[in-house]
Amino acid sequence: MSLATRNDPTLAYNFRINLLDSTSSGAAAVTSIALTPLFVNPLAGFSECTGLEMTLETEDYEEGGNNGTVLKFPKRAKWGEITLKKGITKKTDLFDWYYGFTQGVTKRKDGVIILMNEKHEPHTVWKFRRGLPIKYVAPQLNAQQNNVAIETLTIAHEGITLMGGASGLAGAVRGAVQAIGSLF
Repeated sequence: MSLATRNDPTLAYNFRINLLDSTSSGAAAVTSIALTPLFVNPLAGFSECTGLEMTLETEDYEEGGNNGTVLKFPKRAKWGEITLKKGITKKTDLFDWYYGFTQGVTKRKDGVIILMNEKHEPHTVWKFRRGLPIKYVAPQLNAQQNNVAIETLTIAHEGITLMGGASGLAGAVRGAVQAIGSLF
């Protein structure tokens, strides 16, 4: 097998995350989430993103006369809470979004998480909808260490959609990356 035809797994360290008010809708809004702030004015550089998970709850049914099997029936899908970690900077957008909810003056956000390949092109895109910031954790401060000050934001949401493939959003973002790259 030659190196040109290898199909190695994508590494998990190269990703981008963008948020947009949930009041925007449609494919144009999703594309603007992925493109505009990502390359022109990114919100933040995240060091970690966890919680891209789904679980299907089941209900057990013990059928009479069938003692060797417990039947499983699907009930409801649940999505994990997305946790974002980043080094703290002078930009307070994430804290402001969370704090705004405590004051009743902000909106839910939709978001995209874009996994990039080794050429920094979009490989896989997940979209979550109607994100709600439910927990903010300020950096742990310790004068005996020289670690980066990391802040954490946890987001509950109403569903994740995988938008991968050349015909999906990843393909659209890939084309836009090339177009925007020619501007710089």
